[in-house]
Amino acid sequence: MTKKVTMQQIADHLGVSKYVVSKALSGKKGVSGATKERVIQVASQLGYFAQSSGYMKPIKTGRDEEALQESDIKQSVLVLMPNIRFQTRDSVYWGRILDGISARLEAKGIGMVIVMEQNVESFMHLLKPEGILGMIGVGEIASNMLLEIHRLGVPMILVDHEDPLIPSDTVFVNNYDCMYRLTKHLIGIGHRNIGFIGNDRYSRSFFDRFNGFRHALEEFELWDKHEQLTALENMERYDEPIKAWLLRRKKLRALPTAVVCANDSIAIDASRAIRELGLDVPSDISVTGFDNIDDAIRHSPPLTTVNVPKETLGSRAVDKLLERIGRPKEPLEKLFIVGEMMYRPSIATVAKS
Repeated sequence: MTKKVTMQQIADHLGVSKYVVSKALSGKKGVSGATKERVIQVASQLGYFAQSSGYMKPIKTGRDEEALQESDIKQSVLVLMPNIRFQTRDSVYWGRILDGISARLEAKGIGMVIVMEQNVESFMHLLKPEGILGMIGVGEIASNMLLEIHRLGVPMILVDHEDPLIPSDTVFVNNYDCMYRLTKHLIGIGHRNIGFIGNDRYSRSFFDRFNGFRHALEEFELWDKHEQLTALENMERYDEPIKAWLLRRKKLRALPTAVVCANDSIAIDASRAIRELGLDVPSDISVTGFDNIDDAIRHSPPLTTVNVPKETLGSRAVDKLLERIGRPKEPLEKLFIVGEMMYRPSIATVAKS
């Protein structure tokens, strides 16, 4: 049997008192943000959060190991999606995931409370664990907020996000595989100089999409890390940095014949930047996106992309949450929903020279 990780072990590892560790993990005041972050990091590394920790207060559901029955469902599900960057209810991506969550909960007769709070203290003031069946986190959520939810013993599922410090079930589309297939398709129709556009550190999904792209190029010995545009800051539009990148590539006589973008919004900006340079999509440069938002099909030319079944991500998160509540001691799972290739006129075959 694995020996239980204690607060004293964490304290010894950090060279602080057990009292400091206790306050940091319980969310109490009196510990600096930097110290709290160090405590969480070490606790995670030692496996403290992966065990049934003494500070957690599991919510009673009326069942233990058995599957949760519909007659047991009397509480609401909290849906947390902090209003940061493009994560809003009106988003053509995140909003559809919320629709999937809402429809599945409604079908099961379960209430839903949507919270878009970013501040941990304000969020904890709103949270009443005794009235919450579980939590579904949509998109990026700060580690300290997830820790507070975990500390209270609220079952949680994360959609399109995972946190290396906080163990939880997660639901993703198979980002790596889809981008690998999409890039191999471009190679198959003759492209050899292919660029990636998107911040590979923006999210786990972008990171996996970048690695799927990279793997495909490495397989055909086409990889060159210096030719990728991954240092994109968060902004409303990316036309200017993409245009500057293309101009640099043009001066080096290394203009790509295709660009693979981390999502459709970036692909639309890339298409605009290409046209502003007097080039054509797809005759001069093919463009692909990812997500299949509504604007992808309306774009001229319509974007080749990967359809992410957004509503399904939401509905499967609900299913997984109810499974977790019914079987709390089962191993955590990372679920992958399969995306679908959508080949459209934004890409063209490269003629053999």
